[in-house]
Amino acid sequence: MKRIAIYPGTFDPITQGHLDIMKRALTLFDHVIVAVAESNTKHPMFGIARRVAMVQASIEGLSRIEVKSFDTLLVNFVREQDASIIIRGLRAVSDFEYELQMGYANSSLDKTIETVYLMPSLEYAFVSSSVVRTLIPFHGKIDHLVPAAILPLIEGI
Repeated sequence: MKRIAIYPGTFDPITQGHLDIMKRALTLFDHVIVAVAESNTKHPMFGIARRVAMVQASIEGLSRIEVKSFDTLLVNFVREQDASIIIRGLRAVSDFEYELQMGYANSSLDKTIETVYLMPSLEYAFVSSSVVRTLIPFHGKIDHLVPAAILPLIEGI
């Protein structure tokens, strides 16, 4: 049986930390679906089409990863993809409490879905989309924080 994992998030924008988690997930699972959440309640800086394009540009050459957008309950999306694993990244203790609550909430909705928590490499532990979004309007240096492939998609914002 093929082990399919879902890595959900807004990816607003995708960072080197996200990409690191995806590559780590490939060592554990046969196929990873990066699920880009519409997430209108978060008011993303980038629209869904651009965020999907950024992730697609970042994973070029990683054949066992695909990108899909979704605007449903995560557990419903996981079921639709015939998956049973949710991947979440943990950078710090502050992430853990929120992610634990979400993992329990998802489990309460579907006991067959497991959440697997992965830590990024130490060099990416401080990287977040929020930090990148803060730097963008001020033309701050972000090339070390995001995959090089997305820089053209960010320029002009």
